[in-house]
Amino acid sequence: MREHEKFMERCLWLAAAGAGRVAPNPMVGCVIVHAGRIIGEGFHREYGGPHAEVMALASVKRRELLRESVLYVSLEPCAHYGKTPPCADLIIASQIPSVVIGIRDPFPSVDGKGIEKLRRAGVEVITGVLEKECREQNRRFLTFHEKNRPWVILKWAQSSDGFMDRERSKEEEGRVVWISGALARRVVHRCRAREAAILVGRVTAERDDPALTTRAWSGPHPLRMVLDPAGKLPRHLHLFDHSTPTVVATAHPSPDEENLTFMKITPGATLPHQILSYLRSAGKLSLIVEGGRETLKAFIEAGLWDEAHIYTGRVRFGAGTAAPRLSGVTTATELLDDTLLTVVRNPSSL
Repeated sequence: MREHEKFMERCLWLAAAGAGRVAPNPMVGCVIVHAGRIIGEGFHREYGGPHAEVMALASVKRRELLRESVLYVSLEPCAHYGKTPPCADLIIASQIPSVVIGIRDPFPSVDGKGIEKLRRAGVEVITGVLEKECREQNRRFLTFHEKNRPWVILKWAQSSDGFMDRERSKEEEGRVVWISGALARRVVHRCRAREAAILVGRVTAERDDPALTTRAWSGPHPLRMVLDPAGKLPRHLHLFDHSTPTVVATAHPSPDEENLTFMKITPGATLPHQILSYLRSAGKLSLIVEGGRETLKAFIEAGLWDEAHIYTGRVRFGAGTAAPRLSGVTTATELLDDTLLTVVRNPSSL
């Protein structure tokens, strides 16, 4: 079993190279082993491109060795025609006698069908190798298909005495009050580049006028979303600059414009459920909820969050907008110069 785990670890390492480029598909890595030696490997590089198994098989120079080899893959091979042909068929045609799989694929068109097809063809199939690690790597994809919603990350910065914002005068509206340092802000932008969508509430949009882009990091911008139930946000804000796709959730939608879509919300219904339902239908695997306090609180009270990224700076405010209270499991801490990043996981998402 230790040998299986060793090669599955390699699959996970390879799969990670596809982060940020394969969604809404999962990250998948594959290695082919003959007599204890890797003779081929590959990973899913980009959405719509060849799957990991295809890349690994194509890299094998001595094809005759496949009949005596073991194929390791972090996620169940597909068994249907999508943007690419079924990987299970390719494995069978390659006469590989044994396949070791990390986790079953919950996508309805797969969901055990790849395993069944392999076994019917006489292929030995072993499942559940490094299952926990494989699930963790593809937690966004799995949450999307198992819970029918995106993976939700709560994010906020707070002062050393627990405030998200200090008391402001009217003249200070639209100016950012920085709590975290420059390195922490770069890490925030790196996180944005890895996630599919980002959301702020009306108050944050008015007070801070955020751009919600990845300008301090190389990578795609997430889909921007803002809550504006009454439809009163001023159009001079960065969120209305048409620079990147943006969704305004409002009870009073206007006609859509270039890179600006208006999502109609239903008064009285739970806003977090409506937001996540919209993102689910749009195929978005993850969402960062970046504030403010009431928006964060709504997701916390609904139990619709998976992890929280809390950036604590050294500044003290003494009074102002108190940071949300969260009950969860601390899974990581990192000191980013003058800012402490704490990652908290919802126990139901561990």
